[in-house]
Amino acid sequence: MAISVQIFGTRGSQPTRAAERFFKERRIAIHFVDLQVKPMSPGEIKRFIDKFGLAGLIDSAAKEYEAAGLKYLRLSDADLLARIEKTPKLLNLPLVRCGNRISAGQDEAGWKSMLDG
Repeated sequence: MAISVQIFGTRGSQPTRAAERFFKERRIAIHFVDLQVKPMSPGEIKRFIDKFGLAGLIDSAAKEYEAAGLKYLRLSDADLLARIEKTPKLLNLPLVRCGNRISAGQDEAGWKSMLDG
């Protein structure tokens, strides 16, 4: 059975390009979802939130995080999800899914374990 991965990210994201390169070098089929074009479905984002928590998916070091004023605001989860939908660069990209295994951010060890399982 051929392995394929789904990568959620943006075209301008260096970590997203690193994930694409990682899987392409290993000849793994990639389904790329550009979050600036199409937001994640509620069920898909819930899968990542269940594993990492909403705070674990947010990239608090990103300039978009500071520009949005999130360093100083306290938002409900629904408000934060709405912000993420409008500004996907708030996420710790890329979000990668291979079957039931998922990873967030530039996580080569996690990507390797996806391929080993």
